[in-house]
Amino acid sequence: MTLAQLLEQYVSLGIFVLAGGLSVLSFLAWRRERDRRMRIVTLGYAMFAVYGLIVFLEYPLLPYIPYATLELLEHGSAILILGGLLAFFVALTRD
Repeated sequence: MTLAQLLEQYVSLGIFVLAGGLSVLSFLAWRRERDRRMRIVTLGYAMFAVYGLIVFLEYPLLPYIPYATLELLEHGSAILILGGLLAFFVALTRD
């Protein structure tokens, strides 16, 4: 793997671990508070975690899935970033 690929792998793994952890903490806060906004924040963090997982798994899945399909999945999963950002905006603007 090249340096750029390794960097992408480590950063994506970091996104997955951090966003997954924050999603779990947000879920626990939602269970305690039952605040609708915390459920939305949990969903936003979960979207970031799924994005990180997809990008992290790109290179290990190369021998099993065609390259074009993996690239489409990786670049298409950027929609999850938009969804996560929109979820945070909705959570901030809710009363």
